Amino acid sequence: MTAAKQSLMVEYSIDQIHQMFESGDITAEQLTKDYLDRIEQLDRNGPELNAVIEINPDALTIAKELDREYQNNGKTGNLHGIPVLIKDNLDTADKMKTTAGSVAIEKYGGKPEQDSFVVKQLRKAGAIILGKTNLSEMANFRGQNSVSGWSSRGGRTKNPYVLDRNPSGSSSGSAVAVAANFCTVAIGTETDGSVISPSQTNGIVGIKPSIGLVSRSGIIPIAHSQDTAGPMARNVKDAAILLEVITGQDPEDPVTETASDIDQNYTANLGDTSLKGKRLGILRKNLGFHPKVDQIINSVIKEMEEAGAEVVDVEMEYPEEWGSQEFNVLLYEYKFGLNKYFASRKNSEIHDIDDLIQYNKENEEITMPFFGQEHVESAASKGDLDEAEYTEAMAAYEVFRENLTKLLDENELDALIGPSGGPAWVTDLVNGDAYGGGTSQFAAVSGFTSITIPAGYIHGLPIGLSFIGRRFDDKKIIQLGYAFEQLNPDRRHPPEFIETISG
Repeated sequence: MTAAKQSLMVEYSIDQIHQMFESGDITAEQLTKDYLDRIEQLDRNGPELNAVIEINPDALTIAKELDREYQNNGKTGNLHGIPVLIKDNLDTADKMKTTAGSVAIEKYGGKPEQDSFVVKQLRKAGAIILGKTNLSEMANFRGQNSVSGWSSRGGRTKNPYVLDRNPSGSSSGSAVAVAANFCTVAIGTETDGSVISPSQTNGIVGIKPSIGLVSRSGIIPIAHSQDTAGPMARNVKDAAILLEVITGQDPEDPVTETASDIDQNYTANLGDTSLKGKRLGILRKNLGFHPKVDQIINSVIKEMEEAGAEVVDVEMEYPEEWGSQEFNVLLYEYKFGLNKYFASRKNSEIHDIDDLIQYNKENEEITMPFFGQEHVESAASKGDLDEAEYTEAMAAYEVFRENLTKLLDENELDALIGPSGGPAWVTDLVNGDAYGGGTSQFAAVSGFTSITIPAGYIHGLPIGLSFIGRRFDDKKIIQLGYAFEQLNPDRRHPPEFIETISG
């Protein structure tokens, strides 16, 4: 059997693919065709995972050009010839659309005039943008009783481990595509849990970078205080390679001003990393939402302690009246960000958040068959970013960040650890999502970094462990995640597309 045919079944890493390019066992064109065949076989037919919302019609042409470049000059970058899928909220100035899964934006939102910064970085590194992935519509900030993995443009994405289970969101399609081997790596985006949760639910590695490492320009936004794109991969090294590529200083996103000062060589010395002597804090209050999740977390804690890590129980002190503060920040910044984004779209008939709301109302049988747009309407009712409600919420954010830093510093911790989430729930189009728990808020609100690594299974459904570190401690967190991955390589099997869990 040729390497090209094997690639339909073998989960090749970036390094393995580049070794095959060098040996002549496969070309970028062959590899791209194999992924496209697999998408046709399993995403469009077979179990119909519905992870890919759109194929790049120029993917094979780009692959051929990269093969010619490789023959003449060698690799153009660290992702030369690597097929990548990206979430459908990252702008691409090509033949594909950028819609955040919204039929309204698809029909009336115009076209991006340029690639998002992340896409520019991918192309510069030699990646092949294979297509775009489905997502929870508007990055899962649209309405109450939302269904993760569903969008009006893309329909419902299925969990590849058990098809009637939810893939989690909002980067549902990106996670499923990586888990089902439709690409080598993928890009997701996160505001609070949208990389970490679907990664853990689909048994892959996901990195939520520190705010300031990855530019948000050209990404349909929720909240600039928290938004970031992030890598999704089947192993830590591939995720680290992808993060190296997409980071960088971008004048269009001032938060990245210091990005060039950060050590971004995330793959250096990964093999020398050990958990020995590392001090980790376990957030016990974030356990207890599922007894079998607790069993997995306690089991991996024991493994890490046996490997020389010190694990201590810690508690987080929250700001007074913390409850609704994060939601208020998201509402205010959603209105501000969407209005700014729509203004940048060429020939857009949607000029602001109110136009989006109106289109959805006029076409609710298509746009809102299962749940509404309460969050969008609440955001539209908010004022400017100088209102007291917003500034008070941002003050609470600062207290949250200070308290989290204090927790890490006073306990002399290298990182916090905790469950990334619970087992995937049965998708319910009537009642919406049934999240169990998780730890994504710590890194999301603070702007800190986190990574989720597969840690175990419950009835065949993946469970992940999160490592959470200080802002710009991304390299350390990746090293800890890599060390844990070597200790507990618990992505034991790829998904088998089981219809349901019987019993």
